Amino acid sequence: MRTTKEIGIWTATSLVVGNMIASGLFMLPATLGIYGGISLVGWLISGAGAMCLALVYSWLSKMQPLATGGPYAYTYSGMGEFAAFLVAWGYWISVWCTNAAIAVAFVSYLTAFFPALGHNPILSVSTGLGAIWLLTWINTRGLKEAGIVQVITTILKLAPLVVITIGGLFYLNLDHFTPFNVSTQTNLSAITSATTLTLFAFLGLECATIPSGNVSSSEKTVSKATILGTLLTTVIYMASTIAVMGLIPPAELHQSQAPFADAAASIWGEEARYLVAAGAVISTFGALNGWILVQGQMPFAAARDKLFPKMFAKENKKGTPAFGILVSSLLVSVLMSMNFSKSLADTYTFIILLSTLTVLVPYLFSVISFVMLGARNKSISAIKYLVAGLAFVYSMWAVIGSGEEIVFWGFILLMAGLPFYAYIQIKNKPL
Repeated sequence: MRTTKEIGIWTATSLVVGNMIASGLFMLPATLGIYGGISLVGWLISGAGAMCLALVYSWLSKMQPLATGGPYAYTYSGMGEFAAFLVAWGYWISVWCTNAAIAVAFVSYLTAFFPALGHNPILSVSTGLGAIWLLTWINTRGLKEAGIVQVITTILKLAPLVVITIGGLFYLNLDHFTPFNVSTQTNLSAITSATTLTLFAFLGLECATIPSGNVSSSEKTVSKATILGTLLTTVIYMASTIAVMGLIPPAELHQSQAPFADAAASIWGEEARYLVAAGAVISTFGALNGWILVQGQMPFAAARDKLFPKMFAKENKKGTPAFGILVSSLLVSVLMSMNFSKSLADTYTFIILLSTLTVLVPYLFSVISFVMLGARNKSISAIKYLVAGLAFVYSMWAVIGSGEEIVFWGFILLMAGLPFYAYIQIKNKPL
């Protein structure tokens, strides 16, 4: 096993930013257009909630600087192995479901440059598989190589967003923000709806904590990267939304199929749409790389504690959990391919919604673990208890916002791991 710390502050921060900013951002302004300027209040609330969670993970990373697995490791220390298994199980499933969705989005955005991808399923699947396995190979080559790709793609994905945001601020039309609430809902209902829509854009803020064992000066680096990445992402989300809303009238914005592309075209002409398309392609490619990096770390941490098969704990000569990455990518490939079968498309979409819920569950467990660890060591101040409480409420709100049906099936999905847990326990601890 290699002990070289291959992840520094910039790679860790780009992992946070890159994994949060994926393809979804490019459609959010249109989704929020129905509410008008009041949706910015929703961004503020979501950003504040995300910062509370980021602070909790920041404090946890200082408590346990070498805890590879992030939410899993913290839950193991705070609440024991069974709760930790549920976190690892749910998070792992969520990651490879998310990667499958990102791979599909990557192919979809590429159609702007290669139209044949839009009507040739074989070519589409092959392109998606090519991206998955290229990044899988890069990630098995070592964290340093994967980290370089992550930093580069994060910079490239931010470039068009920054250009459009700055350009948009010069052409801002303040009339587009009046009336402040253009929906038929009350101000409170509109804010609540906008917050529910935006809070999912912050999923991934915990990513710097997951490979902590490979982060240099992890007790400082992970904490800084988590806070800096979340803060930077919040600023980007809000500034870009303001720019797009200031360029496109609310009525048109809500009907837009590509709001950032329409905003760019309104400033620089139709050719500017390719700038946005390129940004979306790079954004999804970078997010896919970041989540593939993560997908091997969670089962690796669980396997070391004998909660996953021991094969997942093996590292290759480069010091990466190659088996976990390869198995996960195989599952990602199957799910991604399923999406191009029309008969299975609805089922696939439903699975992706479930995967979002299973990311929120580790947040709840992490917050409680933080409180329990702090209480044992008597190291939590009143303000930290308050922040943890707000983070818990924020996460619960996100779960509730998922809807009754998703919560129901999410519970079923988590419980489906129980036979797996029982098998591992019996195998490791014979009666």
